[in-house]
Amino acid sequence: MGFKRFRAGLHKLPVTLIAGVILLTGCSADRYFMVPKTDLNELGASVKSQRATLVTMENNASVRHQQVIEQNRATTDTILNAIATQVEKPECPPIPTQTACPATDMSKGRADRLKGKVIVGEVENFYLAGPGLIYKARIDSGAETSSIDARNITRFERDGSNWVRFDVPVPGNDEFVTLEKEVSRRVRVIQASSEEAERRVVVELQFFIGDHQQVAEFTLADRTNLTYEVLIGRNILRDVMLIDVGKEYATELPESIRNSNGSES
Repeated sequence: MGFKRFRAGLHKLPVTLIAGVILLTGCSADRYFMVPKTDLNELGASVKSQRATLVTMENNASVRHQQVIEQNRATTDTILNAIATQVEKPECPPIPTQTACPATDMSKGRADRLKGKVIVGEVENFYLAGPGLIYKARIDSGAETSSIDARNITRFERDGSNWVRFDVPVPGNDEFVTLEKEVSRRVRVIQASSEEAERRVVVELQFFIGDHQQVAEFTLADRTNLTYEVLIGRNILRDVMLIDVGKEYATELPESIRNSNGSES
C-alpha cells in the first residue's frame, strides 16, 4: 500500500521536480568513479609502457656494466704487458768465488778420528793456551773432572765475581807462570789415599790435543807428587774423544806449537 501511494504521489509532482530528483540520485550513485573508464584504459597503457621502458633501461645498464668490466680488464692486461716488457726480471748476482784461506801451522796438527771423535792414547801432549805451555797429560776415564797442576792458589774478588790467582809450572825447569781466572764453581774430591773430601776450585782453560781445540773445566790441585801435570777426565772425553789403551801420543800438536815449546815425545 505504501509503494502504491508513493507512485501515485509521483504522478502528482511536476515533471521538472522529478527530473531534478533523478539527476541528484544519479550523481550520488556515480560519485565513486573519480576517473572515467576511458582514462583508466589510458593509465593502464601508460603503466605498461613505463614497465617496458624500465626493463629496457635495466638491460641497457647491464650491457654497459659488462662493457666497462671488459674495458677495465683489457686496460689492466695492457698495463701488465707493458710492465713485463719494460722491466727486466731480477737476477741474483753471481756468487763470488771464495778463496780458501791458506792453512796455518795451527791447523796442521794431527788427530785420527772415528765417527767424529778424536782417538787418543793413554798419554798425550797437552798444550795450555795463554801461557803457551806443553804438558804430559794422563787420559783417565775414571776421573769425572779434568785437573791441572797449580800452586799458590789464592782466591779474590773482582767486580763482584769470585776469581783465583795461581801458578802453573813451566815444564823442564823450576819456573812458574802466574794466571788469573774467574772461578766457575767448586767441587768436592775424595782422593784414593785419603778418606776426607777436598774442596777444589774449578776454572775454564783453553787447550789443544793434536789438532783438537777446546775450552773445558779443570780443577786446580797440587800435583807435585804425581807423574803427570794434567789429568784429562770424562768432562772432556765425553762425546769428544775415544781412548785407545794400546797407544801413547796418538795425536800430534801443530808444528808452530812444538817449535816454540820444544819437541814432543
